[in-house]
Amino acid sequence: MGYPSAELFEEVAYVAYHFHWPYTDLMNLDHLERRRWIEEIVKINERLNSAEESTPEYL
Repeated sequence: MGYPSAELFEEVAYVAYHFHWPYTDLMNLDHLERRRWIEEIVKINERLNSAEESTPEYL
């Protein structure tokens, strides 16, 4: 059984969107390495969102 194509496209799209890496580079990563990069992107987004929530809004 192969790797589910829908999940593969989702992973590649997510990393490409955030890091702007070329398709061929992303496809050359194995699944575990792509998942690791996704985890790092999630951490970055969580830190950014947390910082935005703690910044007061001024009128």
